Amino acid sequence: MIIIGAVFGAQLLRFGQSNADLYIPGVTGAGFDIAYTSVSAIFVITWVLGLRLYGTRDAQVVGSGWQEFRRVADASIRVFGVLAILSFLLHIDVARGYLLLALPAGLAVLVGSRWAWRRWLDAQRSEGRCLSRVVLVGEHAKSMHIAREMQRDGGAGMVITGALTERGTGSLLPGIPVVGSLDDAIGGIDLDGADAVVYSGSDLITPAQLRQFGWDLQSRNVGLIVAAALTDVAGPRIHARPVAGLSLIHVDYPAFTGSRYATKRAFDVIVAALALVVLSPVFLALTVMVRQDGGPVLFRQRRVGLEGRQFTMLKFRTMVVDAEARLPELRGLSEGNGILFKLRDDPRVTRLGRILRRYSLDELPQLVNVLRGDMSLVGPRPPLMSEVDTYEKWVQRRLLVKPGITGLWQVSGRSDLSWEDSIRLDLYYVENWSLTSDLVIIWRTVRAVLRRHGAY
Repeated sequence: MIIIGAVFGAQLLRFGQSNADLYIPGVTGAGFDIAYTSVSAIFVITWVLGLRLYGTRDAQVVGSGWQEFRRVADASIRVFGVLAILSFLLHIDVARGYLLLALPAGLAVLVGSRWAWRRWLDAQRSEGRCLSRVVLVGEHAKSMHIAREMQRDGGAGMVITGALTERGTGSLLPGIPVVGSLDDAIGGIDLDGADAVVYSGSDLITPAQLRQFGWDLQSRNVGLIVAAALTDVAGPRIHARPVAGLSLIHVDYPAFTGSRYATKRAFDVIVAALALVVLSPVFLALTVMVRQDGGPVLFRQRRVGLEGRQFTMLKFRTMVVDAEARLPELRGLSEGNGILFKLRDDPRVTRLGRILRRYSLDELPQLVNVLRGDMSLVGPRPPLMSEVDTYEKWVQRRLLVKPGITGLWQVSGRSDLSWEDSIRLDLYYVENWSLTSDLVIIWRTVRAVLRRHGAY
């Protein structure tokens, strides 16, 4: 219905009530006219088929992650591209206004409707409905790791009802009992009534036994999901390739140079420059208000950026002038994550500063850092040198990309995050960044700021 409304709505807006015709030339130079209503009908059928061919309704992508939205966008844009190429090759002069109305309107409503349905689905899942019951099968330690990772994502639509391990009894994690042993996995699954099985891996199960296990699950209409040992790697970097009956998984390395990185830099410069121009009245007003106590407007602090290089990060000052001198007497009251000093009711913060922090307005001067090349719009949180000195070797990967004004840490709890979660989110971004994910994070940042979640 959305596609029909978009296409025929574009026809109505472009041609009004008139029954416009499209001239299609023939092979010998002669041609014939076809009503735009028929063109719209063909257009609708082609668009629907494109969405179907791209698997936009596959159970594996609907309801979680951004792959669903990406498939909808890719299918729609490619359908329009194919139609445009055919029109050019066949010398069919389709009204440009008609196409320019149909594509963006249809795509926007398609994505918007998917987003609305997902919000409804999330609400249902939060109340215990529309969930898939899954059982973990594999070695105890491996299943425990998979269970922890799955529990981080509450929107996946899966509830772990039990586990089958070599131990046979006990519990995997709080709330996840071990319901049986690997010797009688099928019996345990029958008793549990699971919808799917997540196989975490076990040296006790041979490839032949795993194949038979899959056949047994198929006869019971129970899904089989094989969990890879490699975690925190996004889907676009993973490619399955069958070789001699084996399912080999190729993992692309993250890109830190090249055209994609140049595109990210161009995006940063354009958006930061436009934002500085548009927000210049806000900068002027905040400058006047911050200076009312006689102190400096900007707070400058040395942070660590790309490849360990230090730079001066800019923020609107939100504390009293002697804030640094008063820090030692408050350090014991820190409510931070053990590394960073955070105090929800910090007495050094001015009345204006609390408002600036609540809506993240104090971070606007970092747009200048973006233009200078010290920071990006989206990236890991810019650390202090004292933090970097405590990093283990694997945490150093945070410094492979520029720090960001916002990032996954900003939209996932900010000051409420533990140190481990902050590191995990930053490393996930470093390993899986893309311009699309940057746009998503920027959108989620706006929502997080308006909700004032984790800001103090």
